Amino acid sequence: MSQTLAHTGLAPRTQALRFAHVAIIGKYQAPGSRHAVDEIAHFLHDQGCEVSLELETSLNTGLNQYTALDVPGIGRECQLALVVGGDGTMLGIGRQLASFGVPLIGINQGRLGFITDVPFVGFRERLAPMLRGEYEEEKRSMMAASVWRDGRCVFEATALNDVVVNRSGVASMIELRVEVDGHFVANQRADGLIIATPTGSTAYALSAGGPMLHPAIDGWVMVPIAPHTLSNRPVVLSSSSEIAVEIVAGKDASANFDMQTLTSLMHGDRIVVRRSPHSLRLLHPVGWSYFDTLRKKLHWNEGG
Repeated sequence: MSQTLAHTGLAPRTQALRFAHVAIIGKYQAPGSRHAVDEIAHFLHDQGCEVSLELETSLNTGLNQYTALDVPGIGRECQLALVVGGDGTMLGIGRQLASFGVPLIGINQGRLGFITDVPFVGFRERLAPMLRGEYEEEKRSMMAASVWRDGRCVFEATALNDVVVNRSGVASMIELRVEVDGHFVANQRADGLIIATPTGSTAYALSAGGPMLHPAIDGWVMVPIAPHTLSNRPVVLSSSSEIAVEIVAGKDASANFDMQTLTSLMHGDRIVVRRSPHSLRLLHPVGWSYFDTLRKKLHWNEGG
């Protein structure tokens, strides 16, 4: 899994860098983001790292003293990416960098995120040992989704959280035919259907009544949204399954991928979801625990 060397405080400069070239991706629309990106860049430079900024981050913060790289450039040249923002920022860049195998560390500027778990306040103490190899690594599975119309693939996308098929603001339900590995499951009348990874099980799927899946579980969760039949319940499936959802009836259906990419659907369209060949590499400080994150994020045991 990871290297778990005991450490307190900043790593000594004599310890060799594990990551010599580091990219920073920032949520540049947020107040104070320019300051945060600049402060982290200065810290990395002081630690002996070569620093680059993702192209849009560079353009929108005006920090042009650092090399600007597009996503393929980061994938080719950098050994680590720091994502400064929230889970949405991580979802956006994570899908793009996963195919390059570049590990990511999430630094949140506000509320704790499920996958951006290093707080900006005190980031130096946590980040310094990680740059020298003291971290815990996990891999998050991803989905490869495609939309098929009249036997042709008309849309493709990758999802780290979920694939959501739903109606777009009209009063009536939609009807979906669901198959798993070629086997008919059911025709479902509902507001929609969520297919989520373990990472996405704490997002929209959770609010729709689905279970939380530990990231180590090799599975997906399939959750109906406001189903017409109350016995239509969430189902946990193997991540090796192929899920197909066909639009049978209903108006203005659409498919969302991580709630960041959208495509409209027509009657007869089939949305096919398979496991992506790529995984997201996330790095955490030594001692990180998934359950610590759940407890803090979901406010468990408050007042206990």
